[in-house]
Amino acid sequence: MKWNIVTNQQHLNRIERVCDYIATHLDEALTLDVLSEVAICSKYHFHRLFKAYMGVSAVQYVQMARLKRASFRLAFEAKYSVTDIAYEAGFESPEAFSRAFSRIFDQTPSQFRTQPAWQHWHAQYAAQPPMQGENMLDVTVVDFAQREVALIEHKGHPNLVLETASKFIQWRKSTGLSPVDKSETFGVPYSDPNDTPADEFRFDICGTHQGEVPENVFGVKAGVIPAGRCAMAIHKGSHDRIGETVYQLYRSWLPQSGEELRDYPCFFHYLNFVHQVDECDLVTEVYLPLK
Repeated sequence: MKWNIVTNQQHLNRIERVCDYIATHLDEALTLDVLSEVAICSKYHFHRLFKAYMGVSAVQYVQMARLKRASFRLAFEAKYSVTDIAYEAGFESPEAFSRAFSRIFDQTPSQFRTQPAWQHWHAQYAAQPPMQGENMLDVTVVDFAQREVALIEHKGHPNLVLETASKFIQWRKSTGLSPVDKSETFGVPYSDPNDTPADEFRFDICGTHQGEVPENVFGVKAGVIPAGRCAMAIHKGSHDRIGETVYQLYRSWLPQSGEELRDYPCFFHYLNFVHQVDECDLVTEVYLPLK
């Protein structure tokens, strides 16, 4: 008798394939029939398999993915009304959207738009899709040119970085300096958020800007990202998982490269943002400074 043995890794591959499909098809009908076909799995077993690996049902996962996009729309895209966002998220009415949003995030959409409670929001997305081993990174050693920047320092819990980012966005809009469509945007974490006490974590949000930065109520000031050799890899997708690319640079690429690290933290160059593209289409350059 020939047994068809499906390994745990194959199950993980199936679930990750489904998660990737959901992320890139949020505006389509994501029924169990459709998702089970993507998983190449019987629909009679798919829903149990998905929940066993993800901790939530496929239906709940889809709703959370759509609500995540809706959250970014509320916080960063004033041009979208709450009604528009509700229908885009697949709800039959703004009232149904508001009930679901409030149940999960403890804020109405309007409250979240005005003053988002990012720390509680992050807690709802703490569980990450399964890891299935490392793909090979495409790493390039580049000569990074110095950037003069305007920056705002975030000091405190990593889950509150988006609050600081909102202040930087307000500064950009109110002054017209370092406009997002004509400037580069960088993030500089000075330590690993997983190994740093929350009150000691620092993350600089930077936008290229030459010259002085006028005194302002937001705390934005002038700074520099220094020139030097760097290993650069592309991270695609959610910023919440950018640590996976960073760790892979340190764990896999660096030991085999023969390179030594320079005394400056790794940093990120954001090529697009969640108010421009869906989260799955985010592209970020990750730089590891070298001697």
